[in-house]
Amino acid sequence: AYTAIVIDATNGNILYQNEPDKPMYPASLTKIMTLYMIFDALESGTVTLETEWPVSAHAQAARPSELGLVEGQSINVDDSIMALMTKSANDVASVAAEGLGGGSEWRFSVMMTEKARELGMNNTTFMNASGWHDDEMFSTARDMAILSLRMQSDFPQYYHLFSTTEFTYNGQTYGNHNKLLGVVDGVDGLKTGYTGPAG
Repeated sequence: AYTAIVIDATNGNILYQNEPDKPMYPASLTKIMTLYMIFDALESGTVTLETEWPVSAHAQAARPSELGLVEGQSINVDDSIMALMTKSANDVASVAAEGLGGGSEWRFSVMMTEKARELGMNNTTFMNASGWHDDEMFSTARDMAILSLRMQSDFPQYYHLFSTTEFTYNGQTYGNHNKLLGVVDGVDGLKTGYTGPAG
């Protein structure tokens, strides 16, 4: 089941690959696209960092990893970004999806897939904003590499946030799920992901 691709970001040269186009479940790597969509909305002026997104019953029902949001609460875009990057919060992913998708996470997943095609991710289909397992949701190592490089080049003003090692919300501090940050020289983050089916 192992797939991988290693690309020199300075020139696009592929340094290593192993079945880079094999369809795989993306798990929480999905949140890279969710964050890409949030940054895109910030740049277009659709939202600001202070915009408050309401928490729905659907978002509250998200299973861990989650921030523990409750229906009727709200969370701003700034905190949403940090919760997605560090805690990898599934409830926050649903909140953001509904906030940008007209109240529908499904509609947002269609928007994510459309954006994937625009970026050249031709073997990716998103079914939700968090990466929670769905038999119909697939991506590839190559497509995730395309997305990662575009995240760097399209949003350099936000990219450094992926190196954040911890995030405090409502008095509670959450560590980043990426345990290589600050341990392996040169690691600057982006995203980890795990589900049983995805590995």
